[in-house]
Amino acid sequence: MKIALHFLIVTLLSSSLFAYVDSDMDGVEDAVDRCPNTSFSDLVDIDGCTKKSLISPHHYDIIFGASYSASDYQTLNATDTLAGTLQVDYYYKNFSLQASTSYFTTDGSGFSDSGLYDSFVGTSYQFRPTQNFSLRFGVGALLPTYETTLNNNNMDYTANVNLSYNIGKINLFGGYGYTIINDDNVNVVDVNGTTTSILHQNTNALSLGLGMNMTPKTYMSMAYNISNSIYTNIEDISTASVYMYHTIDAHWFSTLSYAYGLSNSASDHYASVRLGYFF
Repeated sequence: MKIALHFLIVTLLSSSLFAYVDSDMDGVEDAVDRCPNTSFSDLVDIDGCTKKSLISPHHYDIIFGASYSASDYQTLNATDTLAGTLQVDYYYKNFSLQASTSYFTTDGSGFSDSGLYDSFVGTSYQFRPTQNFSLRFGVGALLPTYETTLNNNNMDYTANVNLSYNIGKINLFGGYGYTIINDDNVNVVDVNGTTTSILHQNTNALSLGLGMNMTPKTYMSMAYNISNSIYTNIEDISTASVYMYHTIDAHWFSTLSYAYGLSNSASDHYASVRLGYFF
């Protein structure tokens, strides 16, 4: 009789334990959970649906970088240019803000210069119609932190749209940008007394590329890029480039890029390495 009673108690306890199942561990039984598979970081209501995420939608990153360029496409002089860059980004869901600046040192035959390039501030919004297709729209301003001897350094404005489509591990992407150049046109007189007019123009830029997720942490791509020069009567600037993004851990990441000039107006070689921290 005692054995039978003990077996009955164990059976009842086991039945009551196994009758309660909470697969997503949100505190709401699966039988009445209207929102299964909620994130472990979510606070849910009595129906098991998210009321609030404990993970903040606000994120930031800071990126330090260094680059090398074998020539200056604006002057077409053979020069070596080293630059250090700083970029700060803010993200909120599909919205982002960006600010960047860089300091350069240029040396060439009978020519040297150093200082800040124009700095950039901008914002963008990413729209995702489907899981594999996304569009990003951006606007920004180029702040006149680059000092020139031509006294024509005004603020420029830019707008762009970029699209991306994923097919498995393959990523197809492209972008178009338009920049309003507000620099003043000037006349320059050389040592022989010859006057040359330097005329500016608004620019169009286009890029097309193919990328691949090589590993869960590494993405690589190659692209063709073409843009108008900011000066009239100058050949369009065209380059071929390769790019790599690597996730080091949950916070640190790095990028490598290289571009080869396909036109006389482009830098012959350009390479950069960047290290970022995401939080």
